[in-house]
Amino acid sequence: MGPHPAVAAIRLAVRRTLAELAAEAGVTLTAPAPRTRPAPAPVPVTATAATASTGSAATTRLIGNARRHPSGLPRTPAAPGSPLVLVAVSGGADSMALAIATAFEAPKLGLRVGAVTVDHGLQQGSAERAQQVADRLRELGLDPVEVIPVHVGQQGGPENAAREARYAALDAVAERHRAVAVLLGHTRDDQAETVLLGLARGSGSRSLAGMPAHKGRYRRPLLELDRAATRQACAAQSIPVWDDPHNSDPAYTRSRVRHEVLPVLEKHLGAGVVEALARTARLFRDDADALDQWAALAERDLRTGDGTLDVGKLAELPPAVRRRVLRRAALRAGCPAGDLFARHLETVDLLVTGWRGQGPLHLPGGVEVTRRCGTLVFRRQSDS
Repeated sequence: MGPHPAVAAIRLAVRRTLAELAAEAGVTLTAPAPRTRPAPAPVPVTATAATASTGSAATTRLIGNARRHPSGLPRTPAAPGSPLVLVAVSGGADSMALAIATAFEAPKLGLRVGAVTVDHGLQQGSAERAQQVADRLRELGLDPVEVIPVHVGQQGGPENAAREARYAALDAVAERHRAVAVLLGHTRDDQAETVLLGLARGSGSRSLAGMPAHKGRYRRPLLELDRAATRQACAAQSIPVWDDPHNSDPAYTRSRVRHEVLPVLEKHLGAGVVEALARTARLFRDDADALDQWAALAERDLRTGDGTLDVGKLAELPPAVRRRVLRRAALRAGCPAGDLFARHLETVDLLVTGWRGQGPLHLPGGVEVTRRCGTLVFRRQSDS
């Protein structure tokens, strides 16, 4: 009998991502040496790690980097020096399903698998809970596994501050272990929520494009699968999950979108809203990527010898491309990407299309924009 359909779907999605990583890392697969001794008997894990979210106890086997997977198939671990893939794991169904599937698939492609659990310290007992998740991952065969405590500030709101702290921690661990990638457990439902949030904030097509499947070291293999599949996969493999109470706390914007906005849309517009929003993200991403490429070429052509931008050539560009050029220039001058919004770019755009002698504009990060002698000058005030 094959695996549960949800388990199979997640493994397939993960396998595709890992195959790309293995090819990029130049991994050469070789057939494992024949065994001269029978494989050792499966090693049962503790009752705590083998209890599903329903509370039923079960016996499982070490997986991934260890010798056997719950399927009973032998697994030869990747060599110690093989490229390492890290999985960001919170203990929820999405990240646990991703970690289990990665541990199952990666050794077949010559990749090692580790995990990172970030303790945001926002709830009582969070450190103990993070350690429990790490212990469970080690029992499942992932190595290395690290728990990273972080301090969550207040800038940009609690959700943004937690995200910034989390990614900083993941970047640091990935750098230290020289990981080829960090896998994230975002699903199609997360993508739909992101699109709705971007629409409500009026942030433009790049925001409506949602989360990319691949950006830098980060990969999101599960973006085409829904959240229900990850829960089914964990239940089918008797893997316990932890439901973060913040995910249902109406104090958080994303939680309200998840539990109030999307259900209302599904009720009045019919089933399939989540899938439609995720499809919208894919379409917007294609458009945004094309416009970004156009803007990169345009910026190269209109940049003057001293690094300023030619206003006359800027004015000839379509607005969508021109504002992307202005954004690139602002970021290059030192504007923080997370603080640069559409309203800032609209104001800068008036220096090109609505010039009436207005003075310098001040952007986040201490960046100043001035129109001078037919050019736009972007500079940090501290550099003047």
